Amino acid sequence: MPQAATKKKSAPRGSADEWKVRRASGLQILEAPAFAPLDWLVHGFSTRPGGVSELASLSGAPKIKRERVLNLGFTDWDPRARVLENRKKFFRAIGADKLRAITLRQIHSDVAHRVDSSNAGAKDAPQGDALFTREPGLLLVVQTADCIPILLADPKRRAIAAIHAGWRGTLRRIAAKTLGRMHMEFGTRPEDVIAALGPGIGRCCYEVGSEVARDFDAHFPNAREWFDGPFDALASGENDPNWLPWLTMMPPGHQPPPLRVHLDLIAANRAILAGAGIPARQISSSGLCTACRTDVLFSYRRERTTGRLMAAIGIR
Repeated sequence: MPQAATKKKSAPRGSADEWKVRRASGLQILEAPAFAPLDWLVHGFSTRPGGVSELASLSGAPKIKRERVLNLGFTDWDPRARVLENRKKFFRAIGADKLRAITLRQIHSDVAHRVDSSNAGAKDAPQGDALFTREPGLLLVVQTADCIPILLADPKRRAIAAIHAGWRGTLRRIAAKTLGRMHMEFGTRPEDVIAALGPGIGRCCYEVGSEVARDFDAHFPNAREWFDGPFDALASGENDPNWLPWLTMMPPGHQPPPLRVHLDLIAANRAILAGAGIPARQISSSGLCTACRTDVLFSYRRERTTGRLMAAIGIR
């Protein structure tokens, strides 16, 4: 497995959790091996290559390179017809072309929606960041370009969930709250659940400031474990420009730049899921950083103008 910082243009491979890449319909689909024994389940995490969209990028100034990519999100730079064609390719590649795809208007919240035959045909996608169901024939989908996609499966009750977890959703414990909804409505027991965390921006690349550090410190007693850098100084507010600025003895405009830290969203969501009762051995992650691996993934933070990945899970 190449290290997260490796820029070599090769297909993504599994992490220590033994994730797999399956080639289908000209695409590379990431799969979590823990889901493989569940023959009633379909799932997959998309990657960048193999689509019909054309993304322009600088390849050594001043030359502009046009790259064919599997963009699965409706963006300003990509015609809607191409995105729809990409989605057809992706759903076919994971064996879900006969299922009804359910999407969200993602808002970085802790809102989870139950989906079933009574609301699956709604014209407008609901606002929120998680979907869960026990209904066969439905494919739950979330989109990402740095945030963490999380798929949950309860083999005992054949219940599933798809979750979009950025730093705001992670702070609000969206993964644990979705699991709690599954318990209330389906009787799901956390100890039965399998969780798969797909590609997202890694600790190596996700730099955040004092506001994020203080928020996590206020909500999680073990937040320090998920940060690299001067977390204690940021969490205490000592680096805040409004915190006794005269102590720096620097003239206006010459203060040192604000301190920054790196946040590990994967570690945070692993801990949140484990804290909610899912055994650690049943939680796996791809080990791929979107910002490090823009050869095979999309990263909004690194690229700004970029595509969207999809994580999908459904019941046959």
